[in-house]
This record gives sequence, C-alpha cells and structure tokens, in this order.
Amino acid sequence: MSVLVVEELDDRVVVTLRRPEARNAINAAMVRELHDVCARLEERPRLLLITGEGGTFAAGADIAELRERGRDEALQGINRAVFDRIARLPLPTVAAVDGYALGGGAELAYACDVRLASPAAVFGNPEPGLGILAAAGASWRLRELVGASVAKQVLLAGRRLDADDALRFGLVADIVPADELLKRAHALIDRMARSGALALRLTKLVADGGGHPLTDDLAQAILFESEEKRVRMDAFLAGGRP
Repeated sequence: MSVLVVEELDDRVVVTLRRPEARNAINAAMVRELHDVCARLEERPRLLLITGEGGTFAAGADIAELRERGRDEALQGINRAVFDRIARLPLPTVAAVDGYALGGGAELAYACDVRLASPAAVFGNPEPGLGILAAAGASWRLRELVGASVAKQVLLAGRRLDADDALRFGLVADIVPADELLKRAHALIDRMARSGALALRLTKLVADGGGHPLTDDLAQAILFESEEKRVRMDAFLAGGRP
C-alpha cells in the first residue's frame, strides 16, 4: 500500500488515508488500494474503520486527475464504483472524520454505515464550482442521510456542514474530541463486534435493501435456525446479558 495504512486485526480492518502532500485527496492509487481492501473483506468479512492522517479525512478527489478525465472515464464511475463496493461490504463500516471531508472525501464518508466526527470536521460537496457534479454517491446518499432540503443546500448552494450541523442533521452519530476519535471509533466497533456476525450481516443487508416484510421474515428464518442464536439466547436465559 502506497497511500493507505492498513491494519488487519481478527475482527476488524483499520484503514488510514495517507497522502499528506494532498490532504489525503483521493487519487487513482487510493481507489486501487481501497478495492484491494474491499476484496479482503469480501473474502473474509470483518468490520471496517476508515480515517485520515494528519487532521484531515480527505479534502476531495485529486483535481489534477479529474482535470484529465473525459466522458469514458466518467461512464466507468471510477470513484463511485469503489464507494459503492465499500457500502456493500458484508459487515458494518465506520468513518472517523477529523477535519475536512470534502468532495470525494465526503462521498467516502457517506458510503460508510456510521460516522463519528471531531469538532473540526467539515463535510461539503463543492463539485459544481469546478464545473462537475458530485457523481460518486452524494447526489442520492446525502439525501437519504440528511433529507432533500439539506442535501440540496450542500449540493447546489455549496453549504458546508460543520460538526454541529452534521450531528443535528443525523449525518454523524457523535462529536468526539480529536485526540479521542479513534478510541471512540474502536469502542463503537467493539460494541458491534459483540453482536452475532451473521445477525449483523443480515441486518445490514435488509436495512440497505430498504426493508420489506418478506425480506425480514426470510432473514429471520435463517437466524432462527442458527446455532449462534441458540447459544446466545441460552446464555441470556441463564442470566447473561446480550
């Protein structure tokens, strides 16, 4: 890995974006390396934590590379494809956002299941100012996360959401001091990891699919027949806690 620092643990993978000369802007090398991480997590599902080095999450996509892309590259959905892949990972993903998460950096954060922010976090999508649109997921993910009105303020009027805005609109789960951000993100993942892996996986699958009674019933049918369900419920009935 040249622009990512990847730490693989038994129950999680921690990815740190590291392009200090470009404030962690997302370039082709980072996209390739994120695809590599996704391949590992698809083969062996674990929780994922993504953060940025040096007080910035990711200050956008690499403008020099975008300047040279044309119609064919746009139709390939280069950045969108990897963000979609992250969103589809089997187990939950967490973004720990300190500083700027702009443009493609914001879209990467939007693709994660849960976001934590430092007080310095700033989310925004300034793409129209560069003559393009936020085409790597923001146009619909942000609407789902914060509602149509706020999303249009960000996408059309260039509004940036600071940490307080992001918390108020439900974009982030909590605001955490920068020096505690990773510790709190790991604590959140610890809590997730205590749940049943298959239950987490099917819950994410059902929730991401928009929900449907039949889908819920089918997923629950799988879980009701699992050994883990019996072990966990027996422990609960014996006086344990879930």
